[in-house]
Amino acid sequence: MTDVVGGAGGGEPAGRASYLLAGRRVGIADLVRAGLLSAGDQLTFERPRIGETHSAQITDDAQLKLIDGQLFKSPSTAAIAAVGGGSFDGWHAWALPDGRLLDALRQELLDNVAQAPEGDEETQVPSTARHEMLKQARESAEQGHPKSLPVRDLLQWWGAERRGYLISRQIAAELANHSLSTSPDFEAVGLDAVVDLVVASTSPEIQPEPETPAQTVVSSPAHHNEEDTPVLGLTVGNLRSALTGVVSVSPSSTFEEAITEMVINGFSQLPVITGSRNLRGAVTWESIARARHVDPEAPFSKAIIPAHDVPYDRHLIDVLPLLADYNFVLVRDQTNAIAGIVTANDVAMEYGSMATPFFLIGEFDQRLRRILAETFAISHVATLCAPDGNRTIGSFDDLSVGDYQRILENEDSWKILGWPLDRKVFVKRIDELRVIRNDLMHFNPDPIPDDAVQKIRHMIALLREYSA
Repeated sequence: MTDVVGGAGGGEPAGRASYLLAGRRVGIADLVRAGLLSAGDQLTFERPRIGETHSAQITDDAQLKLIDGQLFKSPSTAAIAAVGGGSFDGWHAWALPDGRLLDALRQELLDNVAQAPEGDEETQVPSTARHEMLKQARESAEQGHPKSLPVRDLLQWWGAERRGYLISRQIAAELANHSLSTSPDFEAVGLDAVVDLVVASTSPEIQPEPETPAQTVVSSPAHHNEEDTPVLGLTVGNLRSALTGVVSVSPSSTFEEAITEMVINGFSQLPVITGSRNLRGAVTWESIARARHVDPEAPFSKAIIPAHDVPYDRHLIDVLPLLADYNFVLVRDQTNAIAGIVTANDVAMEYGSMATPFFLIGEFDQRLRRILAETFAISHVATLCAPDGNRTIGSFDDLSVGDYQRILENEDSWKILGWPLDRKVFVKRIDELRVIRNDLMHFNPDPIPDDAVQKIRHMIALLREYSA
């Protein structure tokens, strides 16, 4: 059994994920399978501050059943439904009659599986060392001394170098299993940003509970699942300049001070801030020129114009209109302090670095698909890619890069293709390009490996040669 390793994919787990329960969050069903909970067990959720007690029972199919009959797989959504709104950590809300919280059972399960002999579980055995590091991190966080480390060092706990979709989901799940999260969110900042491993919740009531429509719980059990929802796409914090500090001046500064800061740093704008959180605006070369053009004796305050700020975890695509209108935004970190600045040029450089591999992988995809379409019948392809008939393949446009692999790793297909190349080596390279393609399509915030572009170029050249 192996841990997640960083290979050509830069962060794809070996197989799917090497930690407990395939790298997902522990659920009620897992506790039942482990014998830590049983059908018929009674749970209570005490709210002594307001004198409320809510009850639930474990069902035969490992769900939480409330008094009104609603069924839930997630203890958190069950707690929300019991109260009628709000936001709760159900693992710290529901308790057995002996007072043990569900979180205590979850930790017992994690400990048991970590100590199990390798291969003793149907699922993969966790890394004992990582399990111990996470336990120690939780203990430190609970004592008020959260462990701090750069994102790239956190990834190393899972043997990864980059944040692919699968490895990010696995990390988030394992942190949640230990009641941990990162501050700031490890997915929404750069690789060199320092994050704290903090306790995700020390109380079942993790925020006020206004009964708004957005928090109303629907009754359909199909929607009551705890999903690991990764950050999709780039966030403002993923940009290098977003959280690296900001040079600013105060409202009482002089033109000379502001101009000097801008000249020696090569800035086009300069935020005006009091303290670390009170954004008063900004000055730019244009605003300075306009103020002095109107009145050569104008005070510095006349050059201050409104400035806009966004949280570090805001999706970058949502900030583009602000950048188009104002050319820059200030960025607030997890403490609400102004921690950096992002300009339109920063965004252009970030998207520009993605453009070349993005277009190259598109050409690779189109060329290989065309070759397959000219070589094989769609019925042959459908048999290989959907042998159980669980998906419809009506044309070659329905194929993914993974389907290309399934077709070409078949010996009969390779013979039909007739290329004087080694099948296994060729299919292995397709798999590497599949991972690169997935990173690009998921807007992985980390730079692709240095050799990725050359791998795509070489494959395109080969496809050009053999399809001629």
